[in-house]
Amino acid sequence: MPDIESDRRVRQRAFELGFDVVGVARADEPLGIEHARYQAFVDAGMHGSMQYLADHVEARRRLDTPFILDGARSVVCLGKVYARTGEAEKSDPPLAHLIARYARGQDYHGFVRKKVRKLAAFIRSLGPDVEARPLCDVEPIMERVFAMRAGIGFVGKNGLVIAPGKGSFMLLGEVVTTLELVPDVPMTERCGSCTRCLDACPTSAFTAPFVLDPRRCISYFTIEHPGAPPEDVRDAVGDHFFGCDVCQEVCPYNRAGKPPPDRTQAFRPLERWSSMRLSDFVSMDDDVFTQQTHGTPLSRAGRGGLARNAALVAAKRLTRRPDDPEALELRRTIEAAATHDDPAVRDVGRVALERILEARSAVHPNELVPHADEPGASVDECVENLTNASNWDSKSPANTPSAHETDQPVRLRVKRAPA
Repeated sequence: MPDIESDRRVRQRAFELGFDVVGVARADEPLGIEHARYQAFVDAGMHGSMQYLADHVEARRRLDTPFILDGARSVVCLGKVYARTGEAEKSDPPLAHLIARYARGQDYHGFVRKKVRKLAAFIRSLGPDVEARPLCDVEPIMERVFAMRAGIGFVGKNGLVIAPGKGSFMLLGEVVTTLELVPDVPMTERCGSCTRCLDACPTSAFTAPFVLDPRRCISYFTIEHPGAPPEDVRDAVGDHFFGCDVCQEVCPYNRAGKPPPDRTQAFRPLERWSSMRLSDFVSMDDDVFTQQTHGTPLSRAGRGGLARNAALVAAKRLTRRPDDPEALELRRTIEAAATHDDPAVRDVGRVALERILEARSAVHPNELVPHADEPGASVDECVENLTNASNWDSKSPANTPSAHETDQPVRLRVKRAPA
């Protein structure tokens, strides 16, 4: 029989620790159709380069085995809301607005996991033979399914857990325990006919309602994927430096009231994002990368990943607005990317330079590229020369030469090799 008093104390302690939603599901019931859908996802290769999603397939079917916790009876599902008010976000530095909201501040793996561990320790104190294992974003469990079973929210068409009255800007954690608690009523889907998240996705990553193909997702391209994104999505990816919130921003459930500022303090942008430029991410070495990303979710993308993302953002901004007030800084970012030590970064940088050259040649066909005015010069050769040029667009009013630049303008021309 469920221990009602222990159940009450566990929920109370979870709220005291700062969690915004708490629910309980049975841990001794295997997953059925949900696991079959996950298996189909893996079989279709939709996990892309995220091999960890395809590992331990059978272990994800249930929680009451030695892989998670032998003899488990209950799983306590927890949610921590990180949404901040629109007024608070107005003061975020420009770079922070290009970062997914969960990642603008401290790495949640540290402070959220610490709270989950404290709850697990409390549960163990409720009986001499009680076992409890804390889980937070690392262990191979289907946490969204259990969150739905525990009644803390439903899985929306964007694949995220949506808690009515709280929204989907929420991090999850769990404690699996041998203690038998009172299970909550599962929450069924409440999206109705709404398809705003599916329609708003910049890269059309949803193949159907509730089915996200990560291989088309901006978060995948800017965080998990080590290579350069396909050229057909680079323009869309260029509006995001790390992660993407679009499918959450348009969700009506996220109009819910936000927690008081003191409850989301850890998610406020770090001060360092106010002083860093895109070019800093392209030029940093391993030591600087470690120093600047320590204690933040951005470290997951790696040095090359952040340099690639910076080049994509710079290319998009320059394409959208060639006379951008920071045009010179953006061009230097792209130029540095074209000679980066990471091949994916070089690819993004060189393609961006090619497009800029082609666009300029269409408007100014008589401009010259250094050493590229010989018959048959290719775009590749022009790009190679361009990355070695010190001042390659003196005609732009935003491109005021600095002290280290030459006094004489460099004339540009793009010529195609004969077919």
